[in-house]
Amino acid sequence: MQNDIKLLDCTLRDGGYLNDWEFGKSNIVNIFERLVSAGIDIIETGFIDERRPFDENRTIFPDTASANKIYGRLNKGNSMIVGMIDFGTCSIDNIQPSDECCLDGIRVIFKKQKMYEAIDFCRAVKAKGYKVFAQAVSITSYNDEELSKLIDLVNDLEPYAFSLVDTYGLLHKGQLRHYFDFATAHLKKTIGIGYHAHNNFQLAYANCIELMDDPPTERMLIVDGTLYGMGKSAGNTPIELLVMHMNSYHGTGYHNSQILEAIEVTMLDIKRKVDWGYSFKFFLAASHDCHPNYVNYLMDMGKLSVKSISEILDCLEGEKKLLYDKEYIRELYFKHQKQQCRDSESVNELRASLKGADIVIMGPGKNIYEQRDRVEKYLADNKCTTISINFIPEGYEIDYVFMSNAKRYVQLCSALNEQKEKSKLIATSNITRTLGEFDYTLNYSELLDEDALMPDNPLIMLLKLLKEAGADNIALAGFDGYRETSVSNYINPNMEYSYSSAEADNINTDTVKGIRKLNLKRPPIFITESIYETI
Repeated sequence: MQNDIKLLDCTLRDGGYLNDWEFGKSNIVNIFERLVSAGIDIIETGFIDERRPFDENRTIFPDTASANKIYGRLNKGNSMIVGMIDFGTCSIDNIQPSDECCLDGIRVIFKKQKMYEAIDFCRAVKAKGYKVFAQAVSITSYNDEELSKLIDLVNDLEPYAFSLVDTYGLLHKGQLRHYFDFATAHLKKTIGIGYHAHNNFQLAYANCIELMDDPPTERMLIVDGTLYGMGKSAGNTPIELLVMHMNSYHGTGYHNSQILEAIEVTMLDIKRKVDWGYSFKFFLAASHDCHPNYVNYLMDMGKLSVKSISEILDCLEGEKKLLYDKEYIRELYFKHQKQQCRDSESVNELRASLKGADIVIMGPGKNIYEQRDRVEKYLADNKCTTISINFIPEGYEIDYVFMSNAKRYVQLCSALNEQKEKSKLIATSNITRTLGEFDYTLNYSELLDEDALMPDNPLIMLLKLLKEAGADNIALAGFDGYRETSVSNYINPNMEYSYSSAEADNINTDTVKGIRKLNLKRPPIFITESIYETI
């Protein structure tokens, strides 16, 4: 039997995750017509999602009637035209009979826990005359027993095709062959089999070639791709590479010049505005078999080294790995940070050194340099012990460096080694030293304010330590407060966090509440200007 391999392009659907499906009417038409002219077998036109109103500039529409408004008058040539429904986002009432619609087929994606209801929905779509594609997302979340149950349901449905969707780009060759061969062995031969790859490990194209060059002879194979690889997370398999491979090694006659024209005219401009493709973040998520939002959450904290992030991701368990749960990852974060140590000796030594001392705490705000004259005058007029937080200010003599941020410690490691003859290093127990021991190590958990918006605010942590040590007078320099990200908050742009204006205001208010809650013997003096003074 002749191998039946079909290429499916899903740029207008999967690519839409990056631009909220707002390609613009002219770009939508151009992409569609170029794909038709190239001879792409199946073209996915976008999401059918009843939660979204119709917009001719977007490839997400509330019902099949809206698809007609965009594509109904376009020549689809020999291509099959399909839409996609994420199960649960569109009722069957929004689906016309197929003879009233420009769509030939509908792909239905669904998670494992919804497979029974989703297959019933597929059956209702099929009854309306459409070619139905059953799309099992996160295929790596299925074990063999679960996959066997799903295939039994699919065989009973007899859709046009059943697709293995590697949602987070986790599959390597051996795993891919296992899922693919298992499905091929158990699916009815009348059902096509599809593969949708993501590029977290730079394996999307290689995996597609693996299947195309050794396809099942008894059934149709459908391989997904997108123009220039545009797609969710690390992007998809570039359709232009699939076309090139099929023409070179399988004797097909796709017109790649049309694909390249679409990329040059449309996709390059889109990529200048939104980015996609292989990245460190998506590699890190895939290497831990987890949802990328877990990596986003931990990296956005701005306080963890990659080693610490990896250690936390290693603690993810079972179904939670691929089902993002913000509270779950927050709990794991604090559990990791609360590593305990025997700190009584460090605490006693610091109490002996800091009791009754006048302290100047230096933060990394821009005013530490822009208002240097104020700081130098205060230091000249007062005999002070200086402590910097998570950075080393240039041009100042520092007695102690307080480190509670593992990421900043890694960044400053070399500078801290050079500074060790001049400054003592106080570190919290969530930080691992590269060589030797810290001068003082304190239990991280003992310095937290569990009720605060930012429980591990380093300024509050240090103030709590100084209060317990009996420091008399505390002055602050370089604690400018947080502004929205469009305004620089720090001396070093590498230290910036991403905050909206509202988030920045909340953190400022939370910091002031934290200072007041400590009920210090004397309120801190602000040497340099600070938003905290105005709250």
